[in-house]
Amino acid sequence: MTLTLFHNPHCSTSVHAYDALVEAGHDVTVRKYLLVAERPDEAELRDLAARLVGDPVDALVRRDKKYRDLGLALDGADVDTVVATLMAHPSLLQRPILDDGERVMVGRPRERAAEWARTGRIAEK
Repeated sequence: MTLTLFHNPHCSTSVHAYDALVEAGHDVTVRKYLLVAERPDEAELRDLAARLVGDPVDALVRRDKKYRDLGLALDGADVDTVVATLMAHPSLLQRPILDDGERVMVGRPRERAAEWARTGRIAEK
């Protein structure tokens, strides 16, 4: 099974998730999603959203200054709205995003990432 971490190395929670996965002995593919070359395209964002444990809007960083500055109020937003928002503003992708090939989850709070590191699997909601 391939484990993928959509990672922001400048985010302490994302770094914590990466460290926990490595310390648990998992082979992890790291995607630095803020780099243009590693950014998910629209089709990949839709795939991630379809497999996300939780609501599509959970994939957005809604406490971010940029989110507020843009005047966004997307609680309850559908997949199309979330994907369009992330295509226009990739920095609003929540981090870390954990993908086990079957399910996807946001690695917040840190306990979620720690559990994922222990088991190597994402639990159902």
